[in-house]
Amino acid sequence: MMPAFKHLERDKTMPIPMNSGRRRLLGAATLLPFAAKAQDDYPSKPIRMIIPFAAGGATDVLGRDLGQAMAPSLGKAFVIENIGGGAGVPALNAVARSAADGYTVLFCASGNITAQPLLSKNRVDILTQVTPVGMIASAPHVLVVSAKAPFKSVAELIAYAKAHPGEVNFASAGIGGLAHLGTELFARSAGIQVTHVPYKGAAQVMTDLISGQVQAIFGTMPSFTAMIEKGAIRGIGITAPSKSSPLKGLPLISQAVPGFAYSSWNAIFAPARTPALVTNKLFAAMQAAARNPALLQRFDEQGVDIAMSGPDEMRTLVRKESAIWEKVIRDARIELN
Repeated sequence: MMPAFKHLERDKTMPIPMNSGRRRLLGAATLLPFAAKAQDDYPSKPIRMIIPFAAGGATDVLGRDLGQAMAPSLGKAFVIENIGGGAGVPALNAVARSAADGYTVLFCASGNITAQPLLSKNRVDILTQVTPVGMIASAPHVLVVSAKAPFKSVAELIAYAKAHPGEVNFASAGIGGLAHLGTELFARSAGIQVTHVPYKGAAQVMTDLISGQVQAIFGTMPSFTAMIEKGAIRGIGITAPSKSSPLKGLPLISQAVPGFAYSSWNAIFAPARTPALVTNKLFAAMQAAARNPALLQRFDEQGVDIAMSGPDEMRTLVRKESAIWEKVIRDARIELN
């Protein structure tokens, strides 16, 4: 039988080659100055911002506004790429698999990070896939009901649902999204039974909400402003305090359901192992953007408060909120089809 490996005698007249491990170390050492210079020069080209929603939605609008406001500090523009669907997983994967050089980032809503990854069959710790750059905004969800519904306040909705168990239909744009989980949390906190009706898109949700096919939904204010102004739907409560103009006058749901609260927030994430020098530059640009009067006005119009948090705070927040939504998912036995 032939040996698995041939052992060859070295010709002692030939010079001894440099140790391959040493050669690799020297090679890496020669590359370090170039890598450091590349980070110092960052960014030297436009930055790709992936948004896990279709163009025109609330998160898309905020991301585009933020990218435009950050560009002057960085000296480079953001190129927006919308990768919707799949509960945000395709967008997350696209970022996680990109080079960790700061030229691909994710602008997302909190549910994309704290809730939807919990529903994946091949579940992994999201913070091993992406790293926080910074939070820029926070907003409560608004509880909106059809103008044709027989209740005009949170207390009336709860009373009606208790008298008619399971007959109040709560819509959402998909299973496992924050609007769905918010519905489950609300129902359990209020001690009522409601029916969740998932849709594949926001357009049909609004049509059925206006017609009264579904009676209620949680979501961010920009999705509802126009129809509220027309009187086709009503905003009856918010899930957390807010200073934004469109939300003034709406009562906290916790007034009727003590202890009930949650918020949606928006943040930038980069691929894991992105150098701190790069993420720090991005966060500094976010901080500069947060002082931009035009961005402040745009966010206020969208029902969003400026809320800054750095990477360390965000890691803690992601862990905390993931634990909350994991319990909701487990108690409600929510699974993706």
